Amino acid sequence: MSDIIYMDNHATTPIAPEVLEAMMPYLTTHFGNASSTHPFGVTAKDAVEKARHQVADLLGCSAEEIVFTSGATESDNLAIRGIAYACQEKGNHIITSTAEHHAILDTCHALAAEGFETTYLPVDKYGMVSPDDVEAAITPKTILMSFMYGNNEVGTINPIVDIAAVAAKHGVLFHSDAVQGIGQLPSDLEALGLNLASLTAHKIYGPKGIGALYVQRNNSQPHSLFYGGGQEAGIRPGTLNVAGIVGLGAACELSKKYMETGKSSVATLRDTLHRKLMASLDALHLNGHPEQRLPGNLNLCFAGVQSLAHLAGLKRVAVSTGSACDSESVKASHVLVAMGVPNELALTAVRFGLGRYNTAEEVDIVADEVIKVVNRLRALAPE
Repeated sequence: MSDIIYMDNHATTPIAPEVLEAMMPYLTTHFGNASSTHPFGVTAKDAVEKARHQVADLLGCSAEEIVFTSGATESDNLAIRGIAYACQEKGNHIITSTAEHHAILDTCHALAAEGFETTYLPVDKYGMVSPDDVEAAITPKTILMSFMYGNNEVGTINPIVDIAAVAAKHGVLFHSDAVQGIGQLPSDLEALGLNLASLTAHKIYGPKGIGALYVQRNNSQPHSLFYGGGQEAGIRPGTLNVAGIVGLGAACELSKKYMETGKSSVATLRDTLHRKLMASLDALHLNGHPEQRLPGNLNLCFAGVQSLAHLAGLKRVAVSTGSACDSESVKASHVLVAMGVPNELALTAVRFGLGRYNTAEEVDIVADEVIKVVNRLRALAPE
């Protein structure tokens, strides 16, 4: 597939060569269980703890505040459901938004059957949550709020620091699905004011199947959703994925080095692609905030061209209609609907996710390809 240009980095990123190199010994010779006490186990445990410190270093937190999980969906479930159970004597109310990832929304919906209540706040036309709306939604029974850092579909960055100030003022725990923001945006969780945050390796050039949940010390600890060997301080028991954890640690270390220069170069490529498309195509609509957005995100509606037909016509480009979790759905994105995008227009959305390994030459090729496909499909469409 070397002839296909990959621009779907919000769905997943390729493993960085440095990350794969760090992982290989733990997939081959250093195969021990990190819970074993013999030399094989000690080697594995040492690698896990090194990775824990690498993750903590990127997040500006203590290594003891990192809980390894299988990925962001598990981390989100552990945060929402785990805190709901841990704090149910204090209250039963959760606040989130209508534009969150389904890992948040579906978990909150499921908790309704167990007596928990969730307020789903609206977002503005850019997909952004209002801190004033958050404050107005708080009740004496509110125990948790959860708002994503950067939106996985339209790239809009939420005012996390302002929301955190509201949460702290009222003594409410604040969780963020920070998957898209970590490694691209300021990632010091204490400075952001978060009590809990989810991240995953495969969005930052690490392997799939490994993630982490940041759990701030001196706050309520989430109840475990599993029972077993007591690993990860009992919060997430189960045999540790040593190779994956090593990969997550290496990816976090690389992200910290890359963040300052890398995000500006990716944003430059994204803006170039946007300009080229705007110069040659009319009836294009940018989804998400024009400035407060993830550096690699470009989500556009191509009026008159159905997303799935558009993607089918792009033989040399890998992009998506939105969340990879909904890639087979023919429904309009729930994020675009929440933003007030008309359904007919929302069905024409395409998400370009530029990343670390994209080049200026690829941007030119993608722009030319998209322009040809859109013009051809518009010519075929009934007026």
